Amino acid sequence: MTEYAGLGEVSGKRVLVRSDLNVPLEGTTITDDGRIRASVPTIRELADAGARVVVAAHLGRPKGEPDAAYSLAPVAARLGELLGRDVAFATDTVGESAEATVAALEDGQVAVLENVRFNAGETSKDDAERGAFADRLAALADAFVSDGFGVVHRKQASVYDVAQRLPHAMGGLVAAEIDVLRRLTLDPERPYVVVLGGSKVSDKLGVIDNLLGKADKLLIGGGMVFTFLAAEGHEVGKSILEEDQLDTCRDYLRRARDAGVELLLPSDIIIDTEFPSGDRRPAPGVVPSSEIPSDCLGLDIGPASAATYAKALADARTVFWNGPMGVFEVDAFAAGTKAVAEALTKVDGLTVVGGGDSAAAVRTLGFDEAAFGHISTGGGASLEYLEGKELPGITVLEES
Repeated sequence: MTEYAGLGEVSGKRVLVRSDLNVPLEGTTITDDGRIRASVPTIRELADAGARVVVAAHLGRPKGEPDAAYSLAPVAARLGELLGRDVAFATDTVGESAEATVAALEDGQVAVLENVRFNAGETSKDDAERGAFADRLAALADAFVSDGFGVVHRKQASVYDVAQRLPHAMGGLVAAEIDVLRRLTLDPERPYVVVLGGSKVSDKLGVIDNLLGKADKLLIGGGMVFTFLAAEGHEVGKSILEEDQLDTCRDYLRRARDAGVELLLPSDIIIDTEFPSGDRRPAPGVVPSSEIPSDCLGLDIGPASAATYAKALADARTVFWNGPMGVFEVDAFAAGTKAVAEALTKVDGLTVVGGGDSAAAVRTLGFDEAAFGHISTGGGASLEYLEGKELPGITVLEES
């Protein structure tokens, strides 16, 4: 095979691939390579077709200039290990090293450019500045493949503007993500259950708004649950609380009742007097969710709630899960998240783990990724799609 998607013949062509290689690092050690592994199939397919593959990606949030702490060098090395072939690395994004590295590629070879966010034009709100950087990126290639789903909700140079300048195609990873999300929104098989966690209600406003009219059950966990509990008049102690969202939560509870949507809040909570940190040994306790002491904070849903949520998922045919139930990184507060993940592995239907911390939890807690229908690589992009928002990086591909 020497063709790829809608690009036709790619053998001998320079193909710029926008991947999502934004992985967590401790120094130069990658602690979760899930996004790199997810990027491999498209890169390998292009290389096997004889393309000269140029990978563009970001890491972290550098301030538009080089910062060694956010270098993609260790990521490029890991990509080479996963591909089983040498991967060249350019020490800049569009400068002398990038030009020389790309010029030296032969058919079937792969190079990674340094962090695109080392250039202020990548994330600029100014169309001209962003376009000027996109011009230089586009000059390195003959075609463009968009395969970084975690950034398609961003109107950025390497995501949006480059696609306007080169023949382009949707990568296999992005195509798979969009296909799954359409299945969640257009005609989901029922019962359709949505599990939402994470720290803040405000991060999930749009998706709750949109899904209240589509899901059959909505299960709430994580730090966001305490604003819901407070909205019901309960004491939440030192737990995360968004007082400016209390009325919003009351409205969601009312709308759920009116729409016949089963909105579940935990009946019990795992508490401690302090957030886990340093050498302090956790001292967890279990209390009813309506009786959180004023000097404590909630750090996970309790065992009764975990069992209730697992039961609520048992007959589901479609499940979307975004956000952990508690501080899963600490064993004492991981049981709720683990119970939800375990329940998803038993669902007879489509299960979608919505990226971000949920995907990290699946791997951290030792689950086989193959036990889930789909693990998204883009938490923010998944949520915005489910909110009904347009994703610039998808729109630009579909418009032309």
